[in-house]
Amino acid sequence: MRIAIVNDTVMAVEMLRRVVTSVPGYEVAWVARNGSQAIAKCAIDTPDLILMDMIMPDLDGAEVTKVIMKQSPCAILIVTADVQKNSSKIFEAMGYGALDVVSTPTLGRSGEPTLAQTLLNKMATLGILIGKLNHKHPTAHESFLAPSKASAKLSYPPLSLPPLIVIGASTGGPNALGTVLSEFPSNFAAAIVIIQHVDAQFSSGLAKWLNEQTPLSVILAPDGGCLEGGRVFLAGTNDHLVLRPNLTLTYTKKPQDYPYRPSVDVFCESVAQYWSRKGIAVLLTGMGRDGAIGLQVLRLRGWHTIAQDRQSSVVYGMPKAAVEMGAAVEVLPLSAIAATLIKRVMLIS
Repeated sequence: MRIAIVNDTVMAVEMLRRVVTSVPGYEVAWVARNGSQAIAKCAIDTPDLILMDMIMPDLDGAEVTKVIMKQSPCAILIVTADVQKNSSKIFEAMGYGALDVVSTPTLGRSGEPTLAQTLLNKMATLGILIGKLNHKHPTAHESFLAPSKASAKLSYPPLSLPPLIVIGASTGGPNALGTVLSEFPSNFAAAIVIIQHVDAQFSSGLAKWLNEQTPLSVILAPDGGCLEGGRVFLAGTNDHLVLRPNLTLTYTKKPQDYPYRPSVDVFCESVAQYWSRKGIAVLLTGMGRDGAIGLQVLRLRGWHTIAQDRQSSVVYGMPKAAVEMGAAVEVLPLSAIAATLIKRVMLIS
């Protein structure tokens, strides 16, 4: 896999070069010391993956990502030294098409081996998703293909449950989520659960950023928490968010070998098993196939399912998989999804 490094710090470039070349089959395609160089070099020699710094002297990582994804698109991993300080720019870059984000390993820093291994793990995962590395993994959690378990008996009438919207997203998801959430009214009746592919260390930053985009309250989904109307619950760990039989939220490591963490499919399956009221599920822009089977399972339970269309998706992977499986009742541009959700919630409230 050919990997480019975009960073203006000599020490960071050296560390990233060491990490890349430590793996057989990985090679450094080129190094750019600023955003303008990165854009020019990428146009001439597009690599498989770019390790993109966020703060640079001319153009920041978000601006560079935007240009590259328009002119010579390729996989981009944001590698930043200050996660909290740069959180708004990080999610802006992901909205333009950056696939993920990770902290910069630094020579001599405490915990450095762990940071380097985290970076290697991210690179391997992206290599699999873009088809540059081989990895045998199931196309779906095996239980998705098995008969569903009986739903747990509720101790209160199903209609006492709030309307539920489940949204799955990956590449380009932060900006897409911000667009949808910004159009909801402050008195919106539905509970909303978001499964966005993002590392746990960045989930709190994403929740904070999304909270600024909408009048609704956005929180990290708490272990043991209950879904409430008018609140947005964001999956907040590298484990899978699921619904328990008693309708509280929790996290699970299984399936451990599933490449998408947290998984849209895994959460949707738990909802199909235990949430007795019909709701709405949406699959937004993203690379891979996570969420397609989840939408299919929910559609078979009578849910209204929506996939974002090709034209408005940063990456038409996850929604495309859902459409090809017949899992989506509707295929809509991003601009039409919020209005449709508002209407559907009014119908089922």
